[in-house]
Amino acid sequence: MTLRLGDIVPNFTQESTEGPINLYDYGAGSWVILFSHPKDFTPVCTTELGAVARLKPEFEKRNVKVLGLSVDPLKDHHAWKGDIAETQGVALNFPLLADADRKVSDLYGMIHPNANDTLTVRSVFVIDPNKKLRLTITYPASTGRNFDEILRVIDSLQLTDKNKVATPVNWKDGDDCIIVPSLSNEDAKKLFPQGWKELKPYLRMVKQPGR
Repeated sequence: MTLRLGDIVPNFTQESTEGPINLYDYGAGSWVILFSHPKDFTPVCTTELGAVARLKPEFEKRNVKVLGLSVDPLKDHHAWKGDIAETQGVALNFPLLADADRKVSDLYGMIHPNANDTLTVRSVFVIDPNKKLRLTITYPASTGRNFDEILRVIDSLQLTDKNKVATPVNWKDGDDCIIVPSLSNEDAKKLFPQGWKELKPYLRMVKQPGR
């Protein structure tokens, strides 16, 4: 199936390094990052899992749960955990799905036959507490992901869900935002009494709400 932004993501139950995971139960009331790995015991994946483990406090601050996936069996996942701890200096501290039957990979379109007909590409799915798909990023197997960018996007999504703003190019938490064009100046004055800088009628820069 093809998942599009705004879709309700399909549920599944699959084995993991922390026991069976039901996606809807696991993510109840939280954001979820589901991300796939082409194969266990591969160098790029090992560095990624270590990076995500180190970032766990940052995800928790944002009410985000992390869920990895590889198509290798559970016994390989458990063996791989030792390598991750040894080489990355941090233990795996979130579930890693064992999708040996490719149930989840096929459900979420993680296998791209023209890239490789058996292994998952580096897919990222950001799912909100309403089970809606809010972001997808697909990397080739040879390129490690930038999880700082994924955190940045989550910051933007959570900010713009609560306020009538959008975030400009290269925005990061604390930077100025854009008042959404659908908001009239009259209504904007009520929400942003401190004022804003108007570069064009459709481009109004304002301090980040809450800062």
